[in-house]
Amino acid sequence: MDASTFKLLAAGLCMGLGAIGPGIGVGLVGMGALNALGRNPEARGQIMTYMILAIAMAEAIAIYALLITILIAFNVVK
Repeated sequence: MDASTFKLLAAGLCMGLGAIGPGIGVGLVGMGALNALGRNPEARGQIMTYMILAIAMAEAIAIYALLITILIAFNVVK
């Protein structure tokens, strides 16, 4: 196995491990929002706004992992 193989393996691991946290976080945010909507349906607008904000912040972490993966895969990082 040469250096390019290890770089592609590192890129795959970076994206895979970098997506686990945001995936779990988005699931927990969605679960919490659905529980809150079930308990108080009148507050739908406010709950949905906060849910979308929290999901966007969690997805930012996955985007950072994607950027690092691209840097590794295209030999920008030596």
